[in-house]
Amino acid sequence: MDNFQTVLRFFMNQKATIGYSFMALLTIGGERIFSMVSFQCPCNHDQNFAYGLTFLLGPGLVLLVLGLFFSSKLWRLYTGCCLNPIKLCPRGNCFTCLKVFVKIFSGACVAPIMWLCVALLNGTFYECAVSGLDDNLVVDLFCKNKTLMCREELARVPCSKSKLPSDENMELLLMFRAQSQILGWCIIIISAVLGLLGTCYTNCRSKVSYLQLTFWKRYVEKEKEQFDTFAMEYASKLAERNLKSFFENRDPEIFPFPNHKAWEEISALYTFSKSEQYYSTLQRYVERDDRDYSPEKRPVMDLEHGIEMS
Repeated sequence: MDNFQTVLRFFMNQKATIGYSFMALLTIGGERIFSMVSFQCPCNHDQNFAYGLTFLLGPGLVLLVLGLFFSSKLWRLYTGCCLNPIKLCPRGNCFTCLKVFVKIFSGACVAPIMWLCVALLNGTFYECAVSGLDDNLVVDLFCKNKTLMCREELARVPCSKSKLPSDENMELLLMFRAQSQILGWCIIIISAVLGLLGTCYTNCRSKVSYLQLTFWKRYVEKEKEQFDTFAMEYASKLAERNLKSFFENRDPEIFPFPNHKAWEEISALYTFSKSEQYYSTLQRYVERDDRDYSPEKRPVMDLEHGIEMS
């Protein structure tokens, strides 16, 4: 049992690494499927560039949108900001809000960058896109010291249907692939360096020590897990209480529940302050001496979602 707990604890501590590894495997598998099943380079000057670029960047943009869509931090910051814009800059600290947006965006960029790197290292999409460029500088680069037919047949090289000699055709393919892989490795190196610099900057500017920062992260994870559990239990109890009141034709029992203002306060993003030894907006709220326990005097209607909030 102790060995099982040790293994489980190891996987829990490394869940970020495991998650990124799993994401990388999915990206590689997805790229191979796209390359083998759906990708067919048209091999003409008019369509090669647009077609290849669509397959190279299109899935990355979709992954970026999905990353933002599934970001709980983004919706926590954005929800209700049209009606209450000050939520974006609590306490007038717009720089903190900007940092949060950068962090959210950088997290959502992980999957698109993985896709772009894998696609460039494979080279299939890049070969098709670059072979369709009509720019003289690009054509001169590839067709330097080649036959005059190279300019006309460059777009057909990725399909191996050009009228060029086989050795010249293979040389062009190797040039395409080499450039694509160089770009892929450049993106990998730049992303790794930026990630390291960003982590160093964040830790250097941290207001707490490394161990306290580790504890803070653990606390936030546990609070989220416990919140989900408590929310499920309370939602079940409230639903049961309301259904009993309806079917038994009697007044509902008194049910303690946070008011709308309390929900607003604990939903705000929290930044650590040395003057306040709290680790979340929830902890800061529950330890306040002037907490407002009064219920809302009128219901708060969310007309967009058809929800009445009391």
